[in-house]
Amino acid sequence: MTRDEAVALLKRHVPAPNLQNHCLAVGWIMRALAECLGLDAEDVGRWEVAGILHDLDYATTAEDFEAHGRVTVEMLGDRIDDEQARAILAHAEKAPRDTLMDRALYAADPVTGFIVAAALVRPDRSLAAVEVGSLKKRWKEKAFARGASREQMAACAELGIERDEFLALSLAAMQEHAAELGL
Repeated sequence: MTRDEAVALLKRHVPAPNLQNHCLAVGWIMRALAECLGLDAEDVGRWEVAGILHDLDYATTAEDFEAHGRVTVEMLGDRIDDEQARAILAHAEKAPRDTLMDRALYAADPVTGFIVAAALVRPDRSLAAVEVGSLKKRWKEKAFARGASREQMAACAELGIERDEFLALSLAAMQEHAAELGL
């Protein structure tokens, strides 16, 4: 599946603009992680597609977390490969995190909310003004972006990427597309 096809599915199945933005941001971060890990262009694209599609079922499973991820995989069928399907399941804790893609999606999912929260507390509400140092400081504040699991984000270590590098990479990926996110 191409990125354009994934985005079209996202827009068709995910009505909430903030959730669409989250999924796009996870896709950009997945792309950046794949590039950082030295994967080839085809894999970089596959990782981005997995990120874009990971919450495709959220509008129908928000109240039924047990179904989250599984419904997405069923919806997509053979339009995604086994590794992408497994990563989508793993991000929702429906499969073990055995592959790099599994681990990357699991870590990338909450970091978007963490970074957006850091932008929204700034006077200009802009991603451009967010710095890695401020993210590191906010990391320690348990009340800040409470829904962004620090433990889940720290799983970036399973990729061989230190937390600070992961935050920098994620922030840069989102800053590159700040206009699309309205931040």
